[in-house]
Amino acid sequence: MKTGIEPSRTEGTVEWEIGPGLAEMAAQVQTGEASSRELVEAALARARHTQATLNAFRVICAEQALAEAEEADRRVAAGEGAPLLGVPVAIKDDVDFTGHTSPFGCGGGSPAVRDAESVRRLREAGAVVIGKTHAPEVGQWHFTETPLHGATRNPWHLGHTPGGSSGGAAAAVAAGVVGGAIGSDGAGSIRIPAAWTGLVGLKPQRGRVSTWPDAEAFNGLSCYGPLARSAADAALLLDATHGNVPADLHKPPPPRESFSEAAAREPGRLRIAVSFAIPFGLAAKVHDEHRAAIEAFAERLAGLGHEIVRADPEYGLVGPAIIPRGMAGVDEWLAANVEDRGALEPRTRVHARFGRALSGLPLRLSRAAEPALRRRAGRIFERCDVVLTPVTAKPPPRIGALDGKGYWVTSSTASATCPFAFAWNVTGWPGISVPAGLTAAGLPIGAQLLGRENDEATLLSLAAQVERAEGGWPGPQRA
Repeated sequence: MKTGIEPSRTEGTVEWEIGPGLAEMAAQVQTGEASSRELVEAALARARHTQATLNAFRVICAEQALAEAEEADRRVAAGEGAPLLGVPVAIKDDVDFTGHTSPFGCGGGSPAVRDAESVRRLREAGAVVIGKTHAPEVGQWHFTETPLHGATRNPWHLGHTPGGSSGGAAAAVAAGVVGGAIGSDGAGSIRIPAAWTGLVGLKPQRGRVSTWPDAEAFNGLSCYGPLARSAADAALLLDATHGNVPADLHKPPPPRESFSEAAAREPGRLRIAVSFAIPFGLAAKVHDEHRAAIEAFAERLAGLGHEIVRADPEYGLVGPAIIPRGMAGVDEWLAANVEDRGALEPRTRVHARFGRALSGLPLRLSRAAEPALRRRAGRIFERCDVVLTPVTAKPPPRIGALDGKGYWVTSSTASATCPFAFAWNVTGWPGISVPAGLTAAGLPIGAQLLGRENDEATLLSLAAQVERAEGGWPGPQRA
């Protein structure tokens, strides 16, 4: 079995070996076409071979993964089945995995004594976790680079970032190391790297995937969700991981159908609003190539029979509302997980200091504002079923573009580059990034489909319809 290649360059493009997706691998294991051991060995080899170039993984769990692959093969031989039995996957470094630390781009920490609920469900579905992937410090930025762990690179062009904060997970999936991964999204951290690496990245409804052992993550902004190369595989991951524990603060109603069933059916004729409006509080301009790609994507949706209208969500004060919640969340995470902040980047320490200052009345006011903001933004769904926007306003920056920059420069650059994703973290509603084309330089552009409360199904159904119509989406060097 092929195990991938080891590119030797750190600039430009390379040819990655893109293997089967999650559903195909699951079928191979069940039918005996491939053993879990073979698939996991191949994924581990690709992870090791690409590490010097992509730097996607903080830790590769080879011994543990191979033992679980052997157990998966034993279960298959005994006639057992599970949706992802024996299939290799990756998880982002902020989610607990028994026996491993969760430093979230920082250093230190104690090994987890039990899996996070999302990982427990993923493993219960039979998936084999081969490693934990890189993120920026406390998931703050739209790039995945840290002094401790170095830079994670984009498989489409090694001189550029894959995005953040789920950058390592996105790089691993886009390069074919694994067929899918679990990321987290507190202000676009799944959708941004999905857009910049040509993947499907879904931020589910708040609470759809349990954040336990945290009753909620980052004051309700952050959630776990899938990164995959197809809508069907993203749906399969969400089917495997969704659900709650009694202590979760947010418990949406269970879906009326499986997410895989939603991705397999036609969405019907939808009314889709195209919007380039920037949420309040952000100064950003959409790059011409990104605007053109979204306009072309809207035309393709019209060609599939959907009604396209021009309408903008009423974002209101959603920009100011996210600031105390996000900043206080950073400070709270550091207080719980990092004893010595002296080794952190200066901009991380500044972020945390602001968070501490905002953790009282400003945080309470920002959380109290959410119901009104939801009502205001939700009016758009009186006129349409889905909102189409860019995921990002600009292409992925080059590696090192913000090295040594202070908090204000980094923060303002992030806001200007990625202004479209964070609003749905405040409302808690689902959003998905799907490939929408390439820049002239060959870098991916993402289209964001935003849904109403609890309606991941429509987003997955629509994304899969577009994917089928386009004959699948290309990978790096296969455009």
